[in-house]
Amino acid sequence: MKTLYACKNCHIITDKPECPICGTPTSKKWRGYVVIFDPTRSMIAQKMSITKPGEYALKVR
Repeated sequence: MKTLYACKNCHIITDKPECPICGTPTSKKWRGYVVIFDPTRSMIAQKMSITKPGEYALKVR
């Protein structure tokens, strides 16, 4: 099983220790999971400032 990380800045979930979008370090300590298909129509994406579709963590430490 792969270890999943979440970016401390943009909250995207990845299997790499560095964020593929913004390049910041990721963390193993995250909670909540949301999948955004259409960020322009999603209220959650707007509140989290998400502009790209993908899998995101709700809380990252």
